[in-house]
Parts: sequence; C-alpha cells; structure tokens
Amino acid sequence: QVQLVEFGGGLVQTGGSLRLSCAASGATISSYTMAWFRQAPGKEREFVITSRWSGSSTSSADSVKGRFTISRDNAVNTVYLQMNSLKPEDTGVYYCAARYRGVLGYERGATFYDRWGQGTQVTVSS
Repeated sequence: QVQLVEFGGGLVQTGGSLRLSCAASGATISSYTMAWFRQAPGKEREFVITSRWSGSSTSSADSVKGRFTISRDNAVNTVYLQMNSLKPEDTGVYYCAARYRGVLGYERGATFYDRWGQGTQVTVSS
C-alpha cells in the first residue's frame, strides 16, 4: 500500500504562489489516481484537483481552475500542486490522496480515495 507525505505548506500573501509536494512510498504512483483536497477550519474537506491514473488527465474544482495545476513525476514517485494567484479563501490544510486505479468518474469525491497523507497547512494572508 502506498504511503503519502506532504511538504511545502506555509504562509503566503494574497497573489503569491506555493508548490506542495506529495511524496509516495510503498508503491509506484503510475497506476494511482492522485488528488489534492483541502479543509478550512469549520468546513468539510473539499476536492481541489485530481490526476487520473489512466492517461494522467486532470480535473479541478471551479474555485481553483486556471490558478492551480497538478503534475506528477513518476520517476521520483511524487505529485505536485502548483498554486498561483492565491487568495485568503485558499487557506486550509491540504491533503494528498491516492487510489489504486479505480473507476473513473468518481474521483472528485473523498470516499473514492483510500490513502491519505497527514496534511500540510497553507495560510494566505490578506
């Protein structure tokens, strides 16, 4: 089973950028659908963006479209979340998630994923 560890969170000003990394171990991610979710204080965990195992196509939430991108480097077993033009509403704990293959079409739901990282805090100041 794959284990996930996130890196790269921190404090950034509005309009700034951050890149989060999700390092996987225990299995190669090339056959995994990978995703990022986030959770703000007092709110439910929400889908941010996903990279599907089949063809590595991506899909993102409307709130981050055009600002966030997901990429994967299978050679180093790592998934990245590049976040640009950050807004205060992007603040939250960001989680990396993984699911071995899976039936595509459900990958925006948290229950689709069975492996999660511990999360990394992102704070965007206004």
